[in-house]
Amino acid sequence: MKAQISRANYITRNTGNFSDELEIDGIKYTKVDDLRYGTNPHQPAAFYKPTNLQTPIGSLEILKTGKNGLSQTNLEDISYSLNIVKFFDAPSCAVMKHVNPSGAAVAVKNENVKKVYIKARDCDPRAAFGSTVGFNCLIDKATAEEIMSSFVECIVAPSYSEEAMKVFNDSPKFKINSSIRIIKCGNLCELPRFTGEADKRHRTLKTLADGSIVVAEPLLTNLRTINDIKMAEAENARSGRHSSLYRPSVEQLNDLLAAWYVNINVRSNGVVIYKNGETLSVGTGEQDRVGAVEQAIEKYSQKYQGKESIEGSAMASDGFFPFPDAVETAAKAGVKAIIAPAGSINDADVIKRANELGVALTYAPERIFSHH
Repeated sequence: MKAQISRANYITRNTGNFSDELEIDGIKYTKVDDLRYGTNPHQPAAFYKPTNLQTPIGSLEILKTGKNGLSQTNLEDISYSLNIVKFFDAPSCAVMKHVNPSGAAVAVKNENVKKVYIKARDCDPRAAFGSTVGFNCLIDKATAEEIMSSFVECIVAPSYSEEAMKVFNDSPKFKINSSIRIIKCGNLCELPRFTGEADKRHRTLKTLADGSIVVAEPLLTNLRTINDIKMAEAENARSGRHSSLYRPSVEQLNDLLAAWYVNINVRSNGVVIYKNGETLSVGTGEQDRVGAVEQAIEKYSQKYQGKESIEGSAMASDGFFPFPDAVETAAKAGVKAIIAPAGSINDADVIKRANELGVALTYAPERIFSHH
């Protein structure tokens, strides 16, 4: 990848003086390019990949550059979008904005790629303005034309048809998107999905305010299929022993699994409301769990009315419920199946309340907080 660096007067190229090569935790990295900027225009940044390796993201091929190069946030959005769609065999799409998914969708009942994109975009069309969109499949002409009907910053996918590329390059016809960046990624099967599949290259780095670094294993999941979803069961002194009385339907189990995969890439505290192959709403970045549920429901009521009904939907929560209030709030809105990890001293109280509300409460094998 060779990004084109912006010449805008508020950006000074190479002021970061980044090395051409790095070594971190025994892994050697080679600089791909100096970026347009980091998170903000006054922050220089550079992009590195593991030396002498072709990787799905590090070896991106830019097919259409737009008016300038990529920023750090562009690359992060590309990475998180692919980190969602990697889980699905059917055509899928993730729309990213500020390193959070505003919507995601997967094909059901033989839906085409254009339909999948529309579902993902229209979960939150306002947030999708200026987004980065990732796919796990070939982009055809019809999908390209739909993409070009609204403002999108970046598209990343494993492949594009010739007809799709003609659409993307026809700037006079699609003036709103004349600067769109079209990017080809590598084989998504090379991205680790489940616990135990990663190696040292996939460890995460977090730099603290004083320059100290935290190195951690990547956030992956043990939840491989719907058979790994367990019915909730817990006991405490106040409520005794309780088990979930309601079992999700097969459709709800599939929605729970998909919602969980999306939620791995949502900033905590996060919840994902999902139905029939698409996110209905995403609640993200809240300091309390019920606040994330309230945010998601409010987003749905403001942005999604008149489309897929929230009644009978499924919801994933990236952490346990400390109190029954989040389940009560979700149930009142129409959510009928929930997946979350166990771990609260009030788990039995939450299960008891879910049973009273007719909600199928299930457990995932781990917490998936993402504090990116």
